[in-house]
Amino acid sequence: MTESQLPHLQWLVLGSTAVVSLFMGGLFHRSHFCTMGAVSDAVIMENFDRLRQWALALAVAIFGFGCMAYAGLINPLQSIYATKDLLWLSSLLGGLLFGWGMVWASGCGSKTLVRLGAGNLKALWVLLVMGVVALSAMKGVLAFGRVHYIDAVKIEMPQGLFAGEWLSHYFNLSLPVGIFVAACLVCALLLVWILKDQNFLTLHNVLTGILVGLVICAVWWISGVLGHGLEHPETLEEFFLATSSRKMEALSFTGPVALALDAVMYFSDGTKRLTMGLVSVLGVCAGSFISAWLQGTLKLEGFTNAADMRRHLVGASCMGVGAVLAMGCSIGQGLSGLSTLSLNSLIASLAIVAGAYVALQYDLRQA
Repeated sequence: MTESQLPHLQWLVLGSTAVVSLFMGGLFHRSHFCTMGAVSDAVIMENFDRLRQWALALAVAIFGFGCMAYAGLINPLQSIYATKDLLWLSSLLGGLLFGWGMVWASGCGSKTLVRLGAGNLKALWVLLVMGVVALSAMKGVLAFGRVHYIDAVKIEMPQGLFAGEWLSHYFNLSLPVGIFVAACLVCALLLVWILKDQNFLTLHNVLTGILVGLVICAVWWISGVLGHGLEHPETLEEFFLATSSRKMEALSFTGPVALALDAVMYFSDGTKRLTMGLVSVLGVCAGSFISAWLQGTLKLEGFTNAADMRRHLVGASCMGVGAVLAMGCSIGQGLSGLSTLSLNSLIASLAIVAGAYVALQYDLRQA
């Protein structure tokens, strides 16, 4: 690849991300796909349809990631989730905080973007507070305690954190084969539970789960295949275009919201650049706006009272800190991270569900 071709490829990566995230915003708006809503339905109404939608999306994402690894299209060890350190305390504490926060903020980061696109002004304040607090936890006043006292508690795992790495290590398999076998096994288990309820098998439920999973796979492909190069024309090193970590990434929203605020506030210093994360944040919001406008449901909505505002802003703060500690939100760890079958992602995702469950039970007792 020549130096003159690089900008064109970068815009192709960003444009592809924009198209996928626009579709995702519209899909989330029309289908009401939501992690917090799925947990809420299960806890309050004992309805598991949206939780099964989420599980189906996860199964598709896991299988897609496994297939791409097996085909040699991507190298899982070059993803942002590849590490030898099990940050169990960060994942656990961050997940619990994020889970509680998304209940009080009426949705996770992706749902908040969807609500903002549909005209909900409460979501604007949630995003601003969540982004500022997350930025502070990433590289501000809260970062010192996180790095020195929480992230420092870790366990080194020589064989890695991916289930596929364990299979490769203990059964003498190649990494692509180990990743693929692990993906097939986990998908089979998920499908057993998903198909257990025949009433779930409606076109809406099945199509929603499959499409969300395919969106996660599409972003992995954009980042790891389309935007991947073996030799940068300037540095002569392997590279991934338009990712903030300079590794292979998939969708996540809390971190990109924080970095978007940082880019807006410090744009003139010349170091800020467009990334897939920033584009996906704008795309999801714009996709929801277009969907709401076409549906005729676009309308402004604000806080009902001071207590409602306090609840949402406390929830936003918990999400901001929690997502940075857990290294991802309910999409970033729950779907993107879990699609790699990372142990860090599993701990964070279970903690997010547990935090949401505790918050819902607290609210029920206060009612």
